[in-house]
Amino acid sequence: MAEPLKNMYNESFLNQLAGRLSGAYPAFDQEGFVSEAMASDWEELELKGRMRRITGTLGRCLPQNYRDAIEVLFAINEECSGFPYLIFPDFVEVYGQAEEDWELSMQALERFTPKSSAEFAVRPFLLRDSKRMMSQMLKWAGHADEHVRRLASEGCRPRLPWGQALGMFKKDPSPILPVLERLKADPSLYVRKSVANNLNDIAKDHPALVLETARRWIGSDPNTDWIVRHACRNLVRQAHPEALAIFGYADPEAGEPLAAAASLTVHPQAAAIGESSELQYELRLRDGEDILIRLEYGIDFVKSGGKTSRKLFLLSDKTVPGGARIAGTRIHRWADLTTRRHYPGRHRIVLLLSGQEIAEAWVDLAEAGPASL
Repeated sequence: MAEPLKNMYNESFLNQLAGRLSGAYPAFDQEGFVSEAMASDWEELELKGRMRRITGTLGRCLPQNYRDAIEVLFAINEECSGFPYLIFPDFVEVYGQAEEDWELSMQALERFTPKSSAEFAVRPFLLRDSKRMMSQMLKWAGHADEHVRRLASEGCRPRLPWGQALGMFKKDPSPILPVLERLKADPSLYVRKSVANNLNDIAKDHPALVLETARRWIGSDPNTDWIVRHACRNLVRQAHPEALAIFGYADPEAGEPLAAAASLTVHPQAAAIGESSELQYELRLRDGEDILIRLEYGIDFVKSGGKTSRKLFLLSDKTVPGGARIAGTRIHRWADLTTRRHYPGRHRIVLLLSGQEIAEAWVDLAEAGPASL
C-alpha cells in the first residue's frame, strides 16, 4: 500500500527546511520550529492540516514584518523545489492578504509557483477581489515561464480539485475566458492541459458556452484542437449531440440505428468484491459509409444507500467501415480503489455506441470472502 502523501512532511523535511531558513535568517529558532510544528497532534493531521501547521509555525518563527519574512523565503526558494514547498505560496495566502502587501504577494506567488504551485494560494485573492486578481492572471497568461502561464489558468478553475470552489465563476465564467483565449494555442502541453481542464470545469455548469467556444476555436491551430477535444471529453461521453457533431461522430439518432445488432455477456454473473468478470461484446454496424464511433461499457455501481452511479470505460474510439463487425473481451476487476468503493447488489452493465445503449448484462456482486481479501 502506498505511503500516505502527508508523510512527506516529516521530521527530516522540517529539519532540512529549518537549516536552510537559519542560513538566510540566523535568528531562526530551528529546534523550536520543528518542535512546535510537530506538536502532540501531528500524527492525526492530514496533508492540508500539516501544511497549514507548518505555515503557521513559520509565521511565528520568521520576522513578524511580512516583507522581511518574504525576503527570507526569497533567499532560499531556488533550492526548495517540489510538492512539499506548497508551504511557500501557502504562507503568502495566510499572511499576505493586506492591501499594502498586494504587489509583493503577487511577486511572491509568481516567484514560488515554478518551484511548487500557487494554484491554491491565489484563490482567496480571487474570492476577495476577483476583478483585480483576474487582471493579474491575464498578465501572467503572457509570462515567459510556462509554470506562471499555467497558474493563470489553473488558479481560476471554478472546480479545482482540493481547492476552494469559486462560486462566482461557476455562476458566471465570463471573466475567465480572456485568460483562456490568450492561452488557447500555448506551446506547452502543461499549460494546454490546464486550459482544457478549466473549460471542462465550466462545461459542468455552462455546456453551451464551452461548445460555442469549441466551435470558434477548432481548426485554428493543432494545439488549440487538442485543448478543444480534451475540454469536451465529458460532453462527448455524455453523447451531447453538438459535441458529437463538432468532432465528427456519427449521429446515433439520425437515420437507421448505428448498430444493426449487438450483444454483451458477462462471466461469471455472480462475483465477490475483489474478484473479476470477463465481458464479451460483439456488434455489427449499419451498412453504408465509414463512420466515427465511440464504443464504451458502463457500469451502474451500487452505492452504500442502494442507489446507483454510472461509470464509463472506453473500449474504442475510431473510424470504421459501414457494416463492420466489432468484437472483443475486457476483464473488469471488482476491487476497491481509492476513488471507488464497491457494495453488494445487482450491477447493471451496458454497452454504449456513441452514448446510446445497445446491449446490457448483469452481475450480482457479493461481499468479499476470505479468498478475495
